Amino acid sequence: MARGGGVAVAMAVAVAAVVLLLHPAASAAAAGPKKVATAARKEDIPYIRCQVCERIAREISAQVAKKQQALPATKKVPEIEIIEIAENVCNLKKQEADWMLKIDIVEKGDKLELVEQDEEGHCNAECKTIERACQEVMGYADTDVAEFVYKKKPSADQLVKFLCKDLSEACVVDPPPVPKDRVPGEPFAAKPSKDAEMDRILKSMEGIPGAPSMKMYSRDDLMKNNFGVDGDDDDDDEDEDDDFPKNLGKVFKDKGSPKKDLKQQVVKQIKDTGKKLKGHVNKVSKVVKKWWQGKKKPSKSSKTEL
Repeated sequence: MARGGGVAVAMAVAVAAVVLLLHPAASAAAAGPKKVATAARKEDIPYIRCQVCERIAREISAQVAKKQQALPATKKVPEIEIIEIAENVCNLKKQEADWMLKIDIVEKGDKLELVEQDEEGHCNAECKTIERACQEVMGYADTDVAEFVYKKKPSADQLVKFLCKDLSEACVVDPPPVPKDRVPGEPFAAKPSKDAEMDRILKSMEGIPGAPSMKMYSRDDLMKNNFGVDGDDDDDDEDEDDDFPKNLGKVFKDKGSPKKDLKQQVVKQIKDTGKKLKGHVNKVSKVVKKWWQGKKKPSKSSKTEL
């Protein structure tokens, strides 16, 4: 693993640790919550496919519009950013898919309806079912959708028609009636606002170079040094950086320290690692600057030829 990757993962682990310390409920949940069914119910997908498709189209339209509002009137959202939205809108690990966390699947008569809630909920079986349906609808159409949005600037209704009838055909026929013996899904459980904010922070950290698969670490993981970092690094220079997660584990194992001291030690580790990361960036910056100045300076031989 590269030096930057080790530092990034260490920083991410530190933030997760602080969140656990400051939010005991999150720590308890990470350590051992009651097991709830979280597998997608594939048998429910035919009944919600069209509704999910419509939600996808409207969500992409809304997210692109939000980006457009932040730009000057003369500029348009870059196509690459629209592609990113289309690629991530069905991936619950990405912020673009947070809309799914507010959807509850409700049985009404012989139909299933997607009902939007005011708050985000815990992602259990229903949430995973919506994600699976979303992925089936989109398939490999994300680039086609992005190109259509970029070139045509369609309304939400136009995008619904393009995606749900022309591309995926998710809404070409009516959904079948729901069987009377269908087992009801779990009730919608709102997620505490602090937990929702914590999840958003961790999702935003997924973009850090060297830390592509961020996740919430439990207190047990922190104490056992289970940070997902390979221990066979060849670069001797990064040994100091790699000691950070280990030191963090020692902090948690030190039962003699008061809770306040624990927090202070973890925060200190974050600050120290931040300084190291800044040093790495400055070093690379100087090398690039020196290289660029060398490229710009004309050689004596070229002057003679002119």
